[in-house]
Amino acid sequence: MDIVIKGRHTTVPERFRNHVTEKLAKLDKIAHKVIRVDVEVTAEANPRQTDHSERVELTLHSKGPVIRAEAAAADRYAALDLATDKLIGRLRKAADRRRVHRGNRTPISVAAATAGLDGGAIPAQPTPAPVAVTVVEEPPDAYAVPDTGPMVVREKTHRAEPMTLDQALYEMELVGHDFYLYVDADSKMPSVVYRRRGYDYGVIRLDV
Repeated sequence: MDIVIKGRHTTVPERFRNHVTEKLAKLDKIAHKVIRVDVEVTAEANPRQTDHSERVELTLHSKGPVIRAEAAAADRYAALDLATDKLIGRLRKAADRRRVHRGNRTPISVAAATAGLDGGAIPAQPTPAPVAVTVVEEPPDAYAVPDTGPMVVREKTHRAEPMTLDQALYEMELVGHDFYLYVDADSKMPSVVYRRRGYDYGVIRLDV
């Protein structure tokens, strides 16, 4: 398992790097076939955000879906603890789902269960290897933007394999987002599933 540590608007000292390595070493016991864990540490310069001035984002890459967790706290050690707990919880949820679907009591799909519902609302679903560490430091102006025009703070490009609505909902939960962009396996349309109020979800599809 490789651990890649990246600092945004901050440096990553040796002491914290070693702490991250020790903290994340336990992931090998929970999730098999982990390839890489990206650790991004961000420092917030806004004095009004002192209680959440340090943010840690963890992204786990394996042969399965990407699993992500992030947390913010007054210091990066506390933020790392919170993010790691979230990541472990999502790993266990993914493992439980695999065990259920391999057994004889495979649950009905979300799409099938809600096919006859008005509005298509979707209820919530029930619920040590060698380590290589890489540190990537970014200069403070790495995310500089022009003085005029919209501010684009981050851009990401992901490979997209067609998937079902059920799988998109599942992967949205694993990354901890309120929305998930995917290509629908049936319609082949670019689609977004998103969380609505309560336990409902919505889907937007682009007809291109």
